[in-house]
Amino acid sequence: MHKFTARIVLAGTASVMALGMAGAAHAQAFYLQEQSVRAQGRAFSGEAADTGVDSLWWNPAAIGGLEGGQASIHASAILPRGKVVDDGTLIKRPGQAATSVGGNAVAKNPIDNGVLPSGAVAYGFGKVAFGLTVTSPYSFTTNYDSDSWARYSADKTKLRTIDIQPSVAFQPMEGLYVGAALNVEHVSATLGNYLPNLSPLLADGHQQLKGSGWDLGWSVGAQYHNGPASIGVAYKSAVKHKLDGSLTIDGLLGPLAGNNMSLDTTAEFSTPWQAIMSARVKATKQLTLNAQVVAYGWSKFDTIDLGSPLNSSIPENYKDGFSYAFGLDYDVSPKWTVRGGIQYGETPTQDGDRDARVPDSNRWNFSAGTTYNMSSKIAIDAAASYIAFKDASIDRVTAAYVGTAAQTPVLTNGSLQDAYAMVFSLGARVSF
Repeated sequence: MHKFTARIVLAGTASVMALGMAGAAHAQAFYLQEQSVRAQGRAFSGEAADTGVDSLWWNPAAIGGLEGGQASIHASAILPRGKVVDDGTLIKRPGQAATSVGGNAVAKNPIDNGVLPSGAVAYGFGKVAFGLTVTSPYSFTTNYDSDSWARYSADKTKLRTIDIQPSVAFQPMEGLYVGAALNVEHVSATLGNYLPNLSPLLADGHQQLKGSGWDLGWSVGAQYHNGPASIGVAYKSAVKHKLDGSLTIDGLLGPLAGNNMSLDTTAEFSTPWQAIMSARVKATKQLTLNAQVVAYGWSKFDTIDLGSPLNSSIPENYKDGFSYAFGLDYDVSPKWTVRGGIQYGETPTQDGDRDARVPDSNRWNFSAGTTYNMSSKIAIDAAASYIAFKDASIDRVTAAYVGTAAQTPVLTNGSLQDAYAMVFSLGARVSF
């Protein structure tokens, strides 16, 4: 297959693929924060300033000053709900008037339910401590039916990450902790969408992109504790991912049949950096107040670069954004703590560039949780969250076979409606 022909087939949908891959790294859109049940209970409002193994993902300095060992394990059930609705999407085949894209006009609950396990362990010697977290921060699955109105944007997207974060922390002086970590990430992606044939009487073609790869990032952080107040800052680097994989296109008929193919290729993109600032204040003997702001460098995700034999670069239009969180911990008794919090997160997607594969919007996160200390060494954590998404447009215009006589624009006009998610988590922490 001539590389030019391959590029033609990709042209209308490559940016769609890019968005799907970006979902493996979406800080707000599909970034899974549930690396700690304790953190979820207060809506992730004090993590960079809190100590112990449960805050290690956000700040490698969190284990500074630790003497002895700590470990935690937890799992979160994530239950998203919502509708992706066609509001008048049109397709214009060559030599024909624009017509409705057809298909089922309402896609209900296109994002699959999931279970996210994670864990961490650390051991400290007072002035120095070592830790390890294992989690999956960027994972999701979306499913659209073959007769969905959104089929030319997406049918099935499956993204999985494994992040292994070895960390070290030091206590250079009383109350001050500093830490650093590597982030070893594996990403795998399976992305598919349908392709229009030139006649509406013909069944659609289909393409699927699969890839995987290991890459490295890093994290640094510091904490300062002075009496009832603690502050923490941390920075997690962007990770430049390179996926080795394959592209398969089949089902194209008539003049397009020569574009059916299967080839090996690569794809490169960068995840955003994160800058985290957090504070905790023990207002009373029982009450601790928490606040956290996270800046996400989503403009780092500017292109996705497809390697040989395609050799093309697809521009994206993601914007930097923030999340803001406030929460509290209240010690009902020496054994029992309750928590609550609220978080607001900005989407990196923009009007005019939002796609059905990543139907994201700004969100509110309302959370509550509790800890019961079964003994001085064992604690059980539980948390629940309700996440409400703002209705948003699905409006990224695409075209198949760009630059050829077969160019087929798809004028996307849809919306995300009534979207929300419930998250239920359970975990345990042990000291040794």
